[in-house]
Amino acid sequence: FHIGEREEKCIIEDIPSDTLVVGNYKVQRWDIHKHDFLESAPGLGMFVTVTSPSGEVLLSKLYGPQGTFSFTSYLSGEHIICFQSNSTRFAVIAGSKLRLHLDIRVGEHFLDESAIRAKDKVDEVNVRLEHLIEQIHHVTREQEYEREREEKFRKTSEETNSNILWWAIAQTLILISIGIWQIKSLRDFFISKKLV
Repeated sequence: FHIGEREEKCIIEDIPSDTLVVGNYKVQRWDIHKHDFLESAPGLGMFVTVTSPSGEVLLSKLYGPQGTFSFTSYLSGEHIICFQSNSTRFAVIAGSKLRLHLDIRVGEHFLDESAIRAKDKVDEVNVRLEHLIEQIHHVTREQEYEREREEKFRKTSEETNSNILWWAIAQTLILISIGIWQIKSLRDFFISKKLV
């Protein structure tokens, strides 16, 4: 995505609890003379800030023009990941555009292939098995989180349906009472005018 030089842009990631998040990014600066984005942006860095659903800052760090950041969520919910360049130019002259390439991987644990090759075949199978078990635990946590969200949504829907039912009953009772009152008023009017 594109971002202004002094602008802060944030994305929201819905992440289950106890999940590792790894992000890779690269920043490119717009070159006025070439009318294209330069392959690298020397001297330019990015402030990366990660905020948990409770508002606590999990990560706030300055990185270079390209880098990798990681954090582990301890609460499930929407985490806010914000990026802002470390440009020192004034906002008036800092009109340069930046292009930010971003890759976020949630719950992914990487295998160190060089360590696997260094060990014998039994250790390789053991390490891969541990990796698979870890991935299974991640999928299980993800499913539990989705189940919690579905249950919360279902409860909200049931409460809304119940409120709608009671509102409909109240409206019906009000309409019946007004109808009875109108009939009684008309009857009293006709009796007072001696039309009945």
